[in-house]
Amino acid sequence: MDDQLPLRGSSMHDGVVARLRAMIFARELAPGALIDEKRLAEQWAISRTPLREALKVLVAEGLLELLPRQGCRVIEMRDEDAADLFPVMAMLEGRCAFEAATKAQPADILSLRQLHEQLELAAAAGDLDAYYRTNHQFHSLVQALAANRWLERVTSDLRKFLRLMRGRQLKSPGRLQASLAEHRRLMAALAAGDAAAAEREMQAHLLAQLAALQALKSLSPGEASHVD
Repeated sequence: MDDQLPLRGSSMHDGVVARLRAMIFARELAPGALIDEKRLAEQWAISRTPLREALKVLVAEGLLELLPRQGCRVIEMRDEDAADLFPVMAMLEGRCAFEAATKAQPADILSLRQLHEQLELAAAAGDLDAYYRTNHQFHSLVQALAANRWLERVTSDLRKFLRLMRGRQLKSPGRLQASLAEHRRLMAALAAGDAAAAEREMQAHLLAQLAALQALKSLSPGEASHVD
């Protein structure tokens, strides 16, 4: 994944930031992992200056943390972080769904339906990675259709931290089909332009993700290793 993002030219700094961010989301840089500046600079054939500047950006975003005399490491999302974050995201994404339902045009609803059809196909195939990627696209489109720059700003900022969990809740037994059912209800509300229902369904969808994460944690060690 990381080699697909360019580093050269006037956008080198932005390219390094984007590549590192993508590696964190894909867990190519695992939670808690220290960043090996020398290795990355050599691997990407760049000086350590733009790399260090990029690391500062990701520290400011909260995806990395600075350790005295050790450098930077990827943050780790704890159980209590998830318990605090998901209800906040439920409110924010619920509002996104509310505003999207009031503003979406027929072409927008068609785009949402196309993504939803991809979710159906991924679920039918049991392809968690494809489902996760398409789910992210769907939620991002709902956020864009809300067309509220302040809502966009805060939701985008916090969604990065949900992505650190990389859809782990989908591994909870029965969760994939439950998630799909939630999406069907959400899609129906959006298509009908029912803002209140869209907000309600989106909030329920986010809170169900938290419940699935907590259920996954409660599995016995043997069960947990089976789904991980």
